[in-house]
Amino acid sequence: MSIDLKTIKHISKLSRISVDEKKVEKLAGDLNSIFEFIEKLNELKTDNVQPLTSVAETTLKLRDDKVKSKNLRDQIIKNSPQENEDYFVVPKVVE
Repeated sequence: MSIDLKTIKHISKLSRISVDEKKVEKLAGDLNSIFEFIEKLNELKTDNVQPLTSVAETTLKLRDDKVKSKNLRDQIIKNSPQENEDYFVVPKVVE
């Protein structure tokens, strides 16, 4: 795939980015070299390669889940804007 000067100007107009006439040729060359590199990458056989989540092979430190506070229900319900024994009541937001 090759990008010519006309295409650069058209893309510039569509994206509303002003490109100086002096820089259009350099930009075309840069984009063409990027597309050439992408084409080289597409030629690689990656069928048996597992995707990475990170380049650093680290594992997360695990910790036990422990309940630190018990039965705070009554204290939480006291903060409700409306009085109710069973659940937290808030003003209606969606009509």
